[in-house]
Amino acid sequence: MHDLTKCVHHPRVSHDGFSSLAVPTYRASTIVYYDAETFFNRHQRGFDGYTYGLHGTPTTRTLEAQITELHGGVRTILVPSGQAAVTAIMLSVLLPGDKVLIPDHVYGPVRYFCRDYLKPRGIEYAVYDPLIGAGIAELIDDQTKLIWVESPGSGTMEVQDVPAIIKAAKGKGVLVGCDNTWATPLLFKPLSHGADFAVEALTKYVGGHSDLLLGSITVTDMALRQKIKLVLRDLGIGVSPDEVAMALRGLETMGVRVAHIGRISEEFAQCLLLSPVVERVLHPALPSCPGHEFWRRDFKGSTGVFSIVLKPGVEHLLGDALNGLQVFAIGASWGGTRSLIAPMAVKADRTVNAWNPEGIVLRISIGLEDSEELWSDLDGLLQKLEVIDQPLAVGVR
Repeated sequence: MHDLTKCVHHPRVSHDGFSSLAVPTYRASTIVYYDAETFFNRHQRGFDGYTYGLHGTPTTRTLEAQITELHGGVRTILVPSGQAAVTAIMLSVLLPGDKVLIPDHVYGPVRYFCRDYLKPRGIEYAVYDPLIGAGIAELIDDQTKLIWVESPGSGTMEVQDVPAIIKAAKGKGVLVGCDNTWATPLLFKPLSHGADFAVEALTKYVGGHSDLLLGSITVTDMALRQKIKLVLRDLGIGVSPDEVAMALRGLETMGVRVAHIGRISEEFAQCLLLSPVVERVLHPALPSCPGHEFWRRDFKGSTGVFSIVLKPGVEHLLGDALNGLQVFAIGASWGGTRSLIAPMAVKADRTVNAWNPEGIVLRISIGLEDSEELWSDLDGLLQKLEVIDQPLAVGVR
C-alpha cells in the first residue's frame, strides 16, 4: 500500500479491553457495505438500519432509544429543533382539506406556521381555549385530523386537561400531539395518557447548557413513525451526531438539574406573591395558576420556567431595571445552567380569549446559580420598579 493510500485508509486497531462510559460520537455521511449484494439490498434495511449518515448513526440511535424508554414509546425521531418536531408531525399527517386545532397559548412559531404555511396550502387551523378540556369535542369536525396541546403553555403557563382532550379526540378518531418540553418525560408522559406524539425541544432541559439545537418526536405507532421518517427523508432533514453527543451528556444530569430548579422556582413563585409590583405569578404549582388542578393531578413536580405579570405603570423603568441584573441574563429560550429573564408579548397573539392584564409579562427561567444570589438579583430588579407609587421626576414621560 502506497503512502497516499495509507493516508486515506485507517488501520484496524483492537478494541479488546477498552470499555468507556461515554457514548462514541459516530460521524458519517457515507455508509460503506461489506459486499455488492448488501449494497444492492440496502433499502431493505429500513429506517432502523444504516444506509446513509443523514438517516442516523449509532450515536443518534442511542439518544433515540434513551428518549423512547423515558417516554414509554416504540420509536423516537430526532430533528434539528423543537419547532421542527412540531412542523414535521403536521406535514406528515395533514393534507389539503384537513384541519389542526391549536391552543391559544401555543408557542408563537407554531401559530405562525399554521397561519403562514399550512393555510395558504389548503390546510386549515383553528385556535381553541387551552382550558377547554373535554369541551374540545364540540370543535372537532370531519376536517379535524390533529389536535395540538402544550401544557403548560408558552409564557402564560396554563395547564391543560390533557387526558380529557385526548379522550375527546380518540372518540372521534383524531390524532393528538403534545409539546412536553416544560415537563420533560420525568414529570409528565403524554403517551401514557393516550397521546400519539410526544415532542421535546431537546435544546432545553435535555441539552441543559444552552449550546445545542435539537428536537424529538416519540410515538407508540410504527406507522406514524414511518410517515414522519418518509417526510424527513424527502426533505433531506437530519441531525448532527456532535449535537446528539452533547444531548446524551446533558441527559445524564437532567434529573438532578430539574429537581433542583423545580424546587427553587416554586420557592421564588411563593415569594413573588408578596411583591408590591407583581400583579400575578403564573406558576403551575400555585393554586391561582389556571389549570393548577390538572398539574397537581397529572404532573410529578415543577421545572424552572414560570412567569410574572407586573403591575401597569412600570414600563418606563423596566429597561434600566433589567440592565442592572448581575446574575440573571436577558434572553429567550431556557433550560440551561444560566438563569434567564425575558419580557413576553402576549396580548397580540391571543385570538380566542383576550389577554386582559395590562402589565408586562416577564418569563423567568431558573438555572443553577446560587439561589440566594439569584433571589437578591431578582428582588433588586423588583425594588427598582417600586417607585411607581411615587411622583415621576420632572421631565420623565
